[in-house]
Amino acid sequence: MTKTELFIQLAKPDENGISRWVSVSEFVGEYACLTFGNGASWARKESILAKKYVVEFDKSITRGNGIDRIRLNGFRNGNYSQHIRADIKRAIKKLNCVVLGTSNPEVDHKNGMKNEDRVMRNEDQRLEDFQPLSKAANDAKRQFCKECRRTGIRYDAKLLGYPISYYQGEAHHNHEENACIGCYWYDPLEFKRHLQEKKQ
Repeated sequence: MTKTELFIQLAKPDENGISRWVSVSEFVGEYACLTFGNGASWARKESILAKKYVVEFDKSITRGNGIDRIRLNGFRNGNYSQHIRADIKRAIKKLNCVVLGTSNPEVDHKNGMKNEDRVMRNEDQRLEDFQPLSKAANDAKRQFCKECRRTGIRYDAKLLGYPISYYQGEAHHNHEENACIGCYWYDPLEFKRHLQEKKQ
């Protein structure tokens, strides 16, 4: 088997070319040859794998930007990937950043785990699955989400001066689909609404 075939066997993409996140810690035994050397040769953008699939990497913020996990997110034909539907993108782009209030925002997946199959399917996406974030806010969220996935501990909004850490759930999570709900970064506006309710 080639490395491409081995990874596909391990990742098990569905009929739409979407696989689960595969941790590099799984590259053992018969999959040991998949261990990334310099540049992830078998998965880089000119590879056979990347010519067929949209390949996504989740990089560590604590290990010098090393790759923590990898997944396939649709076929490389533009029909099915994590790309946000055009009408949703246009609608979000007209809004201001929900954190900084600035214009010309990036379109952010509220669920930083990106583990909801429905939201990953373009035809099933809803406007409320996304929010406008400035580049600075989106970069910050991305960093906090990576740390959350790595540690299993959600971001604590008290670090931003808020009186509560989360409006739903506890600090620890187990990577379930709804693990993000209640976190400040999942939906800052919803978080603030809950603060108002607490005051009443």
